[in-house]
Amino acid sequence: MKKLFALIALVTSFAFAGAALAQDKPAAAADQPAATAPAAAAPAPKLDSGDTAWMLVSTVLVTIMVIPGLALFYAGMVRTKNALSVLMQVFAVFSLMGLLWAIYGYSLAFTGDGKFVGGFDKLFLSGITPDSLQGTIPEYVFANFQLTFAAITPALIVGAYAERMKFSAVLWFMALWLTFCYAPMAHMVWGGGWIGGMGAIDFAGGTVVHMNAGVAGLVAAIVLGKRKGYGTTAMPPHNLTLSLIGAALLWAGWYGFNAGSAAAANGAAGLAMVNTTLATAAAALAWMFAEWMLKGKPSLLGIITGAIAGLVAITPACGNAGPMGSIVLGIAAGIISLWAVVGLKKALGYDDSLDVFGVHGVAGMVGALGIGVLASPGLGGTGFGSGNDGMGAQLVTQAISVGFTLVYVAVVTYILLKVVDVAVGLRVSEEAESEGLDVAEHGESAYNS
Repeated sequence: MKKLFALIALVTSFAFAGAALAQDKPAAAADQPAATAPAAAAPAPKLDSGDTAWMLVSTVLVTIMVIPGLALFYAGMVRTKNALSVLMQVFAVFSLMGLLWAIYGYSLAFTGDGKFVGGFDKLFLSGITPDSLQGTIPEYVFANFQLTFAAITPALIVGAYAERMKFSAVLWFMALWLTFCYAPMAHMVWGGGWIGGMGAIDFAGGTVVHMNAGVAGLVAAIVLGKRKGYGTTAMPPHNLTLSLIGAALLWAGWYGFNAGSAAAANGAAGLAMVNTTLATAAAALAWMFAEWMLKGKPSLLGIITGAIAGLVAITPACGNAGPMGSIVLGIAAGIISLWAVVGLKKALGYDDSLDVFGVHGVAGMVGALGIGVLASPGLGGTGFGSGNDGMGAQLVTQAISVGFTLVYVAVVTYILLKVVDVAVGLRVSEEAESEGLDVAEHGESAYNS
């Protein structure tokens, strides 16, 4: 617990430092005198069949990222006796989050004018019809696209506490976490809240998805404690072929994740797509060569993990960085995430089973801060966020969003885990952990001879 509180204290200091710097920022455009000429009335939104078709495809691609992509990626990296449990957790979490998103999550994230959380205007998707539009696409399509984001984010956390958490606790924790972590963060960044309002750039989910999940995973790993035998018993991945298939599906599906976040079939989607390809390739190779230098041999686990780090880092930046900037970002993400997985994890002594924090949390920070530089038109970017008139101002805004995310998610996740622990207990028994969660929790096995 001392390490957790030390981490919270550190990121709190970072957030307050960013807030202090923000006092020197120029006034936002919204605070400037209004133009004297009346603005032309915006044209009424019209459905675009091309945009709609692209968003339908993007929604399917992101779904495939989770089931089977993420499920296979994680399952291959755990021990044989726990492979099925990871598959089960990812599949069940996706299903549960989907229902909760339709019942109240979408409303909390995308309605209302609150700075921190939305309202209840669209509980049970009320008021939405087949003719309702969100921009140029049907609102049902938009809600379902956002559902996939709300589902994959908590599913990512599964990798941090793999092989030791009760299945009942997983379901309770995920339901609470969607409510008190994901929905508020989505609203603050994308739903009209204060983070998006101050001009922070997060095109497809650096803060909302990856830092959110990464920090939650770190807290969960610390609260649950290390796996039995961790540090003294070898725990290698049992099937890297499955993990490669999962990583490939994640990479392919990520085009829906990033390019789909343009919410249209347009140039922004094209930029997001090419940036996704370049950053991912750069990060995969950067991790591979760095590991080759450190350990003497390049590994398959390393190159696919590096690819995921690149995908994570480019997610907040894919719509605003230039193609060459995305390569630089990918290289940085590959090397820094490798350090986090190999060095930082060892130094702090936590057992993040599948390195959710080292990859998603750390690479998410690299991307969220890096776009503060790479959005500069002079570096090939598309420009800074509203109210930020230069690189310094954008960096301060990005730092504030990162610092707040780290603190908010760490504190809320810790509280939720403690509530679930009191209610149903978090960790399986030592006997169940030794036997493996496949049989102990689900009464079946991933492999039968």
